[in-house]
Amino acid sequence: MIKLAFYGKGGIGKSTAASNVSVALAQKGLKVMQIGCDPKADSTTFLHGGERIPTVLDLVRKGESFDLEDMVRVGYNGVVCVEAGGPVPGLGCAGRGIIAALEELEKKGAYEKYQPDVVIYDVLGDVVCGGFSMPMRKGYADKVFIITSGESMSVYAAANIAMAVENFKSRGYASLGGFILNKRNVKNEEEKAAELAADFHSSVIAEIDRSDLVSEAEDMRKTVMEAFPDSTAAEQYRALADKIAELCGMGEEK
Repeated sequence: MIKLAFYGKGGIGKSTAASNVSVALAQKGLKVMQIGCDPKADSTTFLHGGERIPTVLDLVRKGESFDLEDMVRVGYNGVVCVEAGGPVPGLGCAGRGIIAALEELEKKGAYEKYQPDVVIYDVLGDVVCGGFSMPMRKGYADKVFIITSGESMSVYAAANIAMAVENFKSRGYASLGGFILNKRNVKNEEEKAAELAADFHSSVIAEIDRSDLVSEAEDMRKTVMEAFPDSTAAEQYRALADKIAELCGMGEEK
């Protein structure tokens, strides 16, 4: 089982990239589980037709017993979808919520039941403390992929995430797999991303062009991979999935 964490500033297109990569990997014959680690609980939305699924923390807060199936939905192309959720707004710590949710998944035997070949943690990256760093820790993700644009705040957040990965490296935590440039068509975008990657002795493993098809697909409650499988945008997500598979040593077919 290969475990990946996608990090990036809020609104940078992280969940869009994660969901499309999940579908692309599933199309390679791999069993994929995507776990949303953002209090908004919208990581997997377009993998299961836009339906809101119960979050792990929603179920825990009810104080009633529940089964693994209550917090899991199997979406498009068999991608297993889970949303960690967050605290009641204004109360509690979202980071602690991620810790509680991931612990609950282990306790309920999620990985044993669904036996994923690939687990993708989709993590909010504006802060990298406490529970938000949980997917980087030993026993969770093997590699971290950071999504950024050339916008200053996105680059700043990406650098903070990369520094956290670097600081945790000595503890045997996840390593940095590379940067993904999700273009916003700002000046010198490619150069800024390349410079950021070089600062951390890494590389930009893929560039995703800005495309109206992303919003069109989301209006249809689908990923680009499902709605427009023959598009250039879908091909770029396939190329990204191929690169991630290569970096992580995944087999082509099961």
